[in-house]
Amino acid sequence: MNGGNAQIPAGRARWSAPLAIAALALLSGVAFAAIAAPQFRVSQKGREFRPGELDVKRGDTVEIVNDDGDLLHHAYVESDKFNFDSGDQEPGSKVDVTFTVAGTFTVLCGIHPKMKMIVQVH
Repeated sequence: MNGGNAQIPAGRARWSAPLAIAALALLSGVAFAAIAAPQFRVSQKGREFRPGELDVKRGDTVEIVNDDGDLLHHAYVESDKFNFDSGDQEPGSKVDVTFTVAGTFTVLCGIHPKMKMIVQVH
């Protein structure tokens, strides 16, 4: 037994470290992708936000997409606790907003005053 020291067979030692490193890299990449990806998608089409209401957790990210073929949109939130402004959104453009505080927020379109979406953040 070589003085009580356990030895790993040569074939195992050669593959253990690379497999462990590859598994760690894969898991880290998957975890990062899950954190960075928007959890919700909102469409701006026909002068409406779809859906018109969202229920999200603090820290969730919402992707707002201009799905209109020929209309500009401009999503924004103005409140005492949270502000967001997408700027003008060309057709096909996307913008992410992360709701960092709890509350009820109204998302409006700066171009189409009747467009409105309510976001409840817990």
